[in-house]
Amino acid sequence: MRKKIAFISLGCPKNQVDSEMMLKKLSDAGFEIIDTAVGADAVIINTCGFIDIAKQEAIENILEMGELKEDGQVGKIIVIGCMAQRYKEEILKEMPEVDAVAGIGNNGDIVAFVEGVLSGEKETAFPEREKMPIEGERILSTPSHWAYLKISDGCSNCCTYCAIPSIRGPFRSRKIESIVEEAKLLALQGVRELIVIAQDTTRYGLDIYGELKLPELLRELEKINGIEWIRLLYCYPDRLTDELLETMKTSEKVLHYIDLPLQHASGSVLKAMNRTGDDKSLLALIEKVRQYMPDCIIRTTFITGFPGETDEDFTILSEFVENAQFDRLGCFAYSPEEGTPAAEMENQIDKETAVHRGEIIMEQQFDIFTDKQRDLVGTVQTCIVEEYDPCSASYSGRTWMDAPEIDSAISFISDRELAIGEFVQVEITDVNEYDLIGEVI
Repeated sequence: MRKKIAFISLGCPKNQVDSEMMLKKLSDAGFEIIDTAVGADAVIINTCGFIDIAKQEAIENILEMGELKEDGQVGKIIVIGCMAQRYKEEILKEMPEVDAVAGIGNNGDIVAFVEGVLSGEKETAFPEREKMPIEGERILSTPSHWAYLKISDGCSNCCTYCAIPSIRGPFRSRKIESIVEEAKLLALQGVRELIVIAQDTTRYGLDIYGELKLPELLRELEKINGIEWIRLLYCYPDRLTDELLETMKTSEKVLHYIDLPLQHASGSVLKAMNRTGDDKSLLALIEKVRQYMPDCIIRTTFITGFPGETDEDFTILSEFVENAQFDRLGCFAYSPEEGTPAAEMENQIDKETAVHRGEIIMEQQFDIFTDKQRDLVGTVQTCIVEEYDPCSASYSGRTWMDAPEIDSAISFISDRELAIGEFVQVEITDVNEYDLIGEVI
C-alpha cells in the first residue's frame, strides 16, 4: 500500500512553488498525496519564517498536527522551509512532536528524506542553501487557470529589517530558456494567467547575464499560445526602468498592473532600511509609471513603526499616501526580526504606536480605494471566471486589476453558462465594500 503524504504550505507564493515542486517529486516516487492531514503517514509543513505572524502561524500548525498525532490520526510530522532553516535547533529542542526538520537546501532530496523519516529515524538535513532547486516540474496547488511563475530565488538587497537574505541566500536567476519552457508547459495544462514572482522580480538576470533581463523575458513569455495575462509582483522601485515600462505599455498580454513594495516614504526611514529615495523621488516614479500607462494599477506595501520613525516621518508617509493615490495598498506594523540590523537599532517604536500608525494608513487607503471602486461603476472590464454559486446563480472572479488571493473580487450574473477560467466582459453595476458587482455583456 502506498504511503500517504499531506502537505501544508505556508507563507509566500515563492514558498508555494517550492511546495509544488516537492509534491511532484513525492508523487513520482510513488507516494499518495492527500488533501487532509487525517490519515497521513507523514505531514510535511513547509514553513515561513519572515515575520512574527508567519512564525506564529507555523507554530500553530505544528501544534495542531501534534494533537492529531497524539490521537493517532497522523503519523510523522516533518518541518521544512524558512522557519526550519532559521530555527532548526529551537524546533528540535522545544517541539518534541516534530519527527524531522530540514532546511531549504534539502528540498531537492525530499523523497529520500521522507523515506528515512518513515523508516523510524529522527531526521535532520541542512545542506547549503544554494542546493535548493529553483526550477523543476510541479503539481499545481492553484486553480487550473492561473499559476505562479518563479523566475529567481534569494535576495541581495539586504534591507535592514529583512531576514530573507540570511535564510534564502543571495539572488539567483533562472535562465530565460528554462522559464519559457516551464511557461509553455503550464499553458498546455490550461493555465491562462501567469503571475511572475521572485524576491525582487525587477532584478531578474543581473546575476547571470550582467544586465536586467525582465523586459526580454516578458517579451518571450507573451509569445506563448494560451497565455492571456502576465502579471508582475514584487518589483523593486530602483530597477523600474524605461525599457520595462515600455515593454509593459506595448504588450498585449502583460497587464498594466505592478506590485511595487515601497515600505516607506520618509528619506531618513528609507535610509535606515538600507533603501533609497524619499517622498519626492518616489512620487515622481509613480507619476512616471502613470505617464507610460495612465490606467496602470499600482499596488504597494508600507511598514509603520520602524526604529526611529518620528511623528514627522509618519506625517510624510501619510501625506505621500494621499498624494500618490495608490490603487492597492497593504500596511504592516514593524516587528523586529532576530539577526537583522534593524532589531539592534536604537529608538525602537512601541508596538501599540506602530499598529496605530498602520491603522491610520489603512483608513486613508480605504477611502481612496472605495472612491476608485465607485468610479468603475458603469465601465466595462475584462474579468476571469473563478467560481459559480448555484444558490445565488451568480459567478465570481477577478478583474484584470486584481491579483488572486491578495486583491478584491467581483461577482456577476450571466445569461449564458460560463466556464471556469473563461475571460468575459463585465459591466460594473455596483460596489459592495471592497468587491465589485456586475453583469456579463
